[in-house]
Amino acid sequence: MTQQQRQRFLELVRERALLRGDFTLASGAKASYFFDMKMVTLHAEGAYLVGRLVYELLKDADIAAVGGLTLGADPIVAAVAVVSHEEGKPIPAFIQRGETKGHGTQKSIEGYIPSQGGRVAIVEDVITKGGATLKAIELAEAAGCRVVKVVALVDRHQGGSDEVRRRGYDFTAILHADETGELSLG
Repeated sequence: MTQQQRQRFLELVRERALLRGDFTLASGAKASYFFDMKMVTLHAEGAYLVGRLVYELLKDADIAAVGGLTLGADPIVAAVAVVSHEEGKPIPAFIQRGETKGHGTQKSIEGYIPSQGGRVAIVEDVITKGGATLKAIELAEAAGCRVVKVVALVDRHQGGSDEVRRRGYDFTAILHADETGELSLG
């Protein structure tokens, strides 16, 4: 990934995902800005850049799969899987449901789940307080996986990344937001 591609990703997030106003975040906190990351992760160029950026962080992590909670992680893990295949070092993907489905196979995790003890990475679009990220880690570990890397596209620096690190996980964010929503590259 070139510096130009990293900069372009930052620009896309600023242009397409950063919203100003009064918002209630998933954590319940109030905020004057919000990152609608699906406006980037589901955009053709954005999806490509996300796949490239996250793949670069994971390619040497010796993982068997990449996954995360639906809906935020869905386009991220798909982009990483495609880029990893293109690079000749395939990383299969999985998606974690909020609740186990009550029909069909009744799975709580869809896609590729490595064998017991398999090393995985968890991805998140935005981390604030860390609740969704920690839930994704918990679900992966309950399925027998070993979480060795956690990646967020944006870290709001409101305690979530600190808590993930405090619990012993290797955490990386691609973009960092300050208290006003101004973004910088990690």
